[in-house]
Amino acid sequence: MSDPIPPNLADRLPKHYSPSEVEPRRLQDWLDSNAFHSVPDSGRHPYAIVIPPPNVTGILHMGHALNNTLQDILIRHARMRGLETLWMPGTDHAGIATQNVVERSLADEGLHRNAIGREKFVRRVWEWREKYGSTIITQLKRLGCSCDWERERFTMDDGLSRAVREVFVSLYREGLIYRGRRLINWCVRCHTALSDDEVEHVEREGKLWHIRYRLKNGRGSVVVATTRPETMPGDTAVAVHPDDARYRNLVGQTAILPIMNREIPVIADAMVDPGFGSGVLKITPAHDPNDFEVGLRHDLEQITVIGPDGMMTAAAGKYSRLDRFRARDKILEDLAELKAIAQTVEHRHAVGQCYRCDSPVEPFLSEQWFVRMRPLADKAIQASKEGKLKFTPSRWERVYLSWLENVRDWCISRQIWWGHRIPVWYCGQCHEMIAALEAPAACGKCGSPNLVQDPDVLDTWFSSALWPFSTLGWPDKTPELDFYYPTEVLVTARDIIYFWVARMMMMGLHFMGEVPFRQVYINGTILDENGARMSKTKENGIDPLVMIQGGKQRRFGKEYAYDSYGADSVRYTLCTLTTDGQDIKLAPSRFEMGRNFINKMWNASRFVLIRLSETPAGGDMPKASDLSLADRWILSRLAACVAGASGQLEAFRFHEYARTVYEFAWGDFCDWYLEMAKPYLNQGGPAAGVTAGILAWTLDNILRVLHPATPFFTEEVWRLLAEVAPARGLEDIRPAEPLLIRASWPDCEAASRWRDPAIERDMDRAMNIVRAVRNIRAKFNLPPKLRLAVLVSAAKADYLESVVPLGMMIRDQAGVESLDFGVNLEKPRQTATEIIDGAQVYAPLSGLMNVEVERLRIEKELSKRLRGRDDLNRKLHNLEFLGKAPAEVVEREKARLGELMRQAGELTELRDSLES
Repeated sequence: MSDPIPPNLADRLPKHYSPSEVEPRRLQDWLDSNAFHSVPDSGRHPYAIVIPPPNVTGILHMGHALNNTLQDILIRHARMRGLETLWMPGTDHAGIATQNVVERSLADEGLHRNAIGREKFVRRVWEWREKYGSTIITQLKRLGCSCDWERERFTMDDGLSRAVREVFVSLYREGLIYRGRRLINWCVRCHTALSDDEVEHVEREGKLWHIRYRLKNGRGSVVVATTRPETMPGDTAVAVHPDDARYRNLVGQTAILPIMNREIPVIADAMVDPGFGSGVLKITPAHDPNDFEVGLRHDLEQITVIGPDGMMTAAAGKYSRLDRFRARDKILEDLAELKAIAQTVEHRHAVGQCYRCDSPVEPFLSEQWFVRMRPLADKAIQASKEGKLKFTPSRWERVYLSWLENVRDWCISRQIWWGHRIPVWYCGQCHEMIAALEAPAACGKCGSPNLVQDPDVLDTWFSSALWPFSTLGWPDKTPELDFYYPTEVLVTARDIIYFWVARMMMMGLHFMGEVPFRQVYINGTILDENGARMSKTKENGIDPLVMIQGGKQRRFGKEYAYDSYGADSVRYTLCTLTTDGQDIKLAPSRFEMGRNFINKMWNASRFVLIRLSETPAGGDMPKASDLSLADRWILSRLAACVAGASGQLEAFRFHEYARTVYEFAWGDFCDWYLEMAKPYLNQGGPAAGVTAGILAWTLDNILRVLHPATPFFTEEVWRLLAEVAPARGLEDIRPAEPLLIRASWPDCEAASRWRDPAIERDMDRAMNIVRAVRNIRAKFNLPPKLRLAVLVSAAKADYLESVVPLGMMIRDQAGVESLDFGVNLEKPRQTATEIIDGAQVYAPLSGLMNVEVERLRIEKELSKRLRGRDDLNRKLHNLEFLGKAPAEVVEREKARLGELMRQAGELTELRDSLES
């Protein structure tokens, strides 16, 4: 006799699923049981992922939610496959961003960082990090991320700081890091250098000024085109293309720089585009990267006229101390007075701006630290060509390689205080430069203790580039480093292929001799419902925490209140929308799909658990001879689902995985098999026991396959199934593993023995007949309780061999009084018809309804649709309407026309079927 049903089962199976009650409890269960922790050398094969470390300043946004959901799906799947999984978590110190946040906090107190000094400022940043830095980690846990939280790292913790110093000193001694005076990108707001990749180029409306430069010989002038007249005080040449016949006679002459009255040479250089502007350019080596290179080739003077604060320098003469944009206006006024402006043209061009504060970036000549990239990039290119790194989607590999092939030296020094201080000291006595892992006590050359450390810090991406191996203990030879490196896959966004992916690859190959990861999956970008990138200024973002927990959020200028969708609904929806790395248009309403699916599965699970508690069952999986056709069909479909989901996850086809599970769980299991199972459960006896076993087995496997995407809901139902199944003698069907997160993934090979293409074909034909009957009821407004007499007219006899054995199932599911089969049957009068693959389904309506009244109703509806069609046709052929209406209105009207024509076609078919 079976054990008693677990107590309070009904209370623990409410009719409505509550994610706000279930999810925090299940998260705590996982944390308490140490379910996320990984142990190296466990005897299992490693599978490691390093998280793209979110900024310590960050809060969870929808991009994080997507990226981390996909990582968690991969990790949970690998864990269930028996691999030793490590998902390495951590946060990035985010130098400029974090310093900006703390500076704003100081400003609220009426203070500035220079007033309190470097040491106290850095202390304040650490205090801020201790207070707020774990916010996003807490939010990631709420999303269900199963990182090994015991191993959480921070890019400025002691171990990672040591790795940074080790790498810097090593590269410096190899000659791959150097200090030089170069033209770099400078943010006048953040007061620091930026790498080329930290400059965002934004299209702006501007002007192109054509300015006359007089020739010294008094024989006219040359017209120069520029978008930046404020840099004119720094001009040291005028340049033309050597093959431009218009200006060949000017090369070698001398021009007079307006406003400064300084003599400058006219030179020839292939950098000049003859088709741009007048074909003559001013050359300002200290304020334009192309001009800088021209200046080196022609040995031109470099005159800095805009300082690091964005103000004009003393070298700008009477414009000194003016803001650069005020100086532009003043210079244009003076040029106008001199009648030196030949013309002004509207001109749209790309303006570089700081990726952190959006201020226009200034090309600035200064002493900075650089990484020599070519030798490092060549190794990364070679590794990719040898197939050691695979991108999904593959198109991103071309983007990655193109950047590596055209890479320029990386400016790594930043003039801020928060970050890894450059480990270089300067001797005040002999000016020796010393790179060292720890602060030296004295100069190695002259012995002087008068040493001063370089004030700059390293670019944040320098430490991030070491993330895959520094987090595992490098430079020490740790068990973690030996076991988990190289990691399996990196999941990231396309925005940081240059910033991070390429640099990790270069550093990993150089210091570890192996790629840091074997695969890179580039997820899409989350856009708003109108296709625009989400931003705070546009108020078009979607807060994932509000979607998970419910609450209010301001969007598009209005405040909206949202119900709680739960983390599983958010995760599952994002998974279904992830199609081959394409961008995702997202509105809050789209999460209803995920919630509906979770609710559907909860109700189905509730039904199964309650019926299991009421039905005795055998302990072993039923024999094939004991199974009904419906049982054999659901097991075959389950085997197909398991095989499909497994392959799709391994190929990063997340949307296909979500669709496969959805179609099986909702379509095959909930909509069909549960209904087919009810008659067997209701009749009791051995058949009910067999059906209960199949229900338990199938639900068990659905929970396993769904778990990576919807971990909370599946863990909750698993716990309940773990109690109910053994109480009904199903110990062998339902393993005793208390946590689903630790359970095994369904065995594809074992499940494949249940595949039966023939029974799937037969059941598919039977279900088509049921659907046809349901369509007839819907079209003619026939109530479900009205029992129909249905005929199935097959085109060939072999069709009948498939469906006749399933006649009872068809009658039950279609709700028909009688069901007859035949080949090429004569169609009765006043009969509704549905054409399906291989047969026609007839439902005689005579005596069941007033055919004439129904025909008149259909005629009336058809006439209404046809009038609407004609009205829209006239509207869409009206040239005045087409000329004035916005494009989206025209498209909407075209869509309405298409829908009316579709409805008219269906109504015409219904009318004709009645008339025949």
